[in-house]
Amino acid sequence: MHQTSNFLLPPISIKTSGEMRRVGVELEFSGLTLENIALLIHEQFGGTIIVNTAYESTITNTSLGDFKVELDFQYLKEKGRYKQNPEDFLAQLDEWSEVILRMAAEQLVPFEVVSPPIPMDRLGELELLIRRLRQSGAQGTEMGALYAFGLHFNPELPSLDPETIVSYLKAFLCLYDWLVQRSNIDLTRSMTGYISPFPSDYIRQVIDLDYHPDQDRLIDDYLIANPTRNRALDMLPLFAYLDKSRTLSVINDDRVHARPTLHYRLPNCLIDQPGWNIDIDWHNWLMVERLACNPECLNAICLAYMSFLNRSLSELFQDWTETAEICLKHYRGL
Repeated sequence: MHQTSNFLLPPISIKTSGEMRRVGVELEFSGLTLENIALLIHEQFGGTIIVNTAYESTITNTSLGDFKVELDFQYLKEKGRYKQNPEDFLAQLDEWSEVILRMAAEQLVPFEVVSPPIPMDRLGELELLIRRLRQSGAQGTEMGALYAFGLHFNPELPSLDPETIVSYLKAFLCLYDWLVQRSNIDLTRSMTGYISPFPSDYIRQVIDLDYHPDQDRLIDDYLIANPTRNRALDMLPLFAYLDKSRTLSVINDDRVHARPTLHYRLPNCLIDQPGWNIDIDWHNWLMVERLACNPECLNAICLAYMSFLNRSLSELFQDWTETAEICLKHYRGL
């Protein structure tokens, strides 16, 4: 057992297949070079560094699996790939312009470390890597006015049946405001639109106690209301995994990578702050897990949230986060 004392497991940590659920982690930050980051991962977890392009590297066969490091700028990543076959890149800029563009991008665009899917009972092993990155000068969300850097979790679900997926959606929608408050989301990140809230009509549709769609309707309802990657809980990777043609017929975006996970992208990345680690935001996420796995509590908070959304004009200034906190405390098992 590799679990650390700080990293708790969700109520259901084993998949229906009998295997431990896994979670991928993405860290966005600046202050280091791609080469430095790859080397620090290698020093911590072993493996082999493969330089794919000037903007992407892979560290293969580490003790946790394969890590990726990349400059999170789609144009430069594509340009780096095309340079492997220059004849395919007809609109190629000269080398000086690329250098200038890269220098500018590195001031505003984060490098991103993408972990392999990690068994949930080994998530704490990332602590030492985060410490290495911080000691080497990694800079997080609050180090620059324009740094909209995030921490993402990609947790596998216990099951991929529609009822399980809907339970997680309901739980997240009810706790979104609570999570924003608990995570103290940076203003710059909120303004970018990357973590936009779900439309209120869609929230009402999903938290209705009678909402029990099959897979096709679940995906279609989501795509009609959310034809975008920019949601704090991005369901597109999961839906592309379940039904690629249906999903990509609406969202034709190369950045949508099919995988059997949720894509929770709300928290800040405060990697430069002493003592910061991913455990705080992981514990916040676990409240979604606990709520999703407790039908009685989930139904009760859905009813309470629906009542809040339908409140009268005289109640417009009520604070849902306070009500949600009361609901969560009432169900002490959470």
